[in-house]
Amino acid sequence: MSSQYPAPISPTRTRIGWIGIGVMGGAMASRLISAGYSVTVYARSPSKAASILSLGAKLADSPADLAAACDVVFTMIGHPSDVKSLVLETLLPSLNPNTVIVDHTSSHPALAKQIYRSALDKRCYSVDAPVSGGDVGAALGKLAIFAGGDAEVVEWLRPLLDVLGKASYMGDAGKGQSCKIANQIVVGGNLVGLSEGLLFAEKSGLDKDEFVEAVKGGAAGSMVMELFGKRMITRDFRAGGFAEYMVKDLGMGLDDEVVVPGAALSKQLFSGMVANGDGKMGTQGVVTVIERINGMGMGA
Repeated sequence: MSSQYPAPISPTRTRIGWIGIGVMGGAMASRLISAGYSVTVYARSPSKAASILSLGAKLADSPADLAAACDVVFTMIGHPSDVKSLVLETLLPSLNPNTVIVDHTSSHPALAKQIYRSALDKRCYSVDAPVSGGDVGAALGKLAIFAGGDAEVVEWLRPLLDVLGKASYMGDAGKGQSCKIANQIVVGGNLVGLSEGLLFAEKSGLDKDEFVEAVKGGAAGSMVMELFGKRMITRDFRAGGFAEYMVKDLGMGLDDEVVVPGAALSKQLFSGMVANGDGKMGTQGVVTVIERINGMGMGA
């Protein structure tokens, strides 16, 4: 039994499809399974789906098969080019009418608008819903979700989005992506500032843990400090979000008509990580670039 829009979402009826089961996507899909939903996943390398299959997910043979068998299809992949290929060329032609596609990928607002129009042509619906909160937020269901598209469709999706975090409706198609780009401009600046503050504290003879504890309750405190301060100090550079994706997101911000010099500097520093071979490192690894500028090695 299916539950396509606008029939109410129900764990017993609504069939969920999920493509993109990396660090973030895997944690998000797992939360929907834990909430009682039937989830079908697709993975180019089926071996990478072993953990989520053990939770009860089903494995589709192809993205087209997944699209044809689901009421809501979530995507959480890499780059706008990946989204364009997967969603426009593979998923949309296979969707049944009244299916809703939710793209959690950080992508380009113009592409989100194109997907929205193409979905309507198929009598389907599209929501661009990039997220912020990293791997911790994904695992705990505390992501900030920025949703663009039809307000009624976003409201319909609430039972699912509430499992993943807090969804804010930002406006029509593309507005979710624009919000994520603005979010990344703020996050990138915070990560660079935190890196420089930690390095300055260390060079001044301060204990870095004591420094973070002292300042986190004041104006310097931030969610970035909560999520990444300890990780920077302990050299934990495992990725919640890849550094190369931060370069992508900031680059989309620089493509716009707004002059954002701080974002341009942040992009240069994160691009330094990629040039150093650390593109798959977590964004908190930008501290290593600041260290290199100061003549310090990775083990500092």
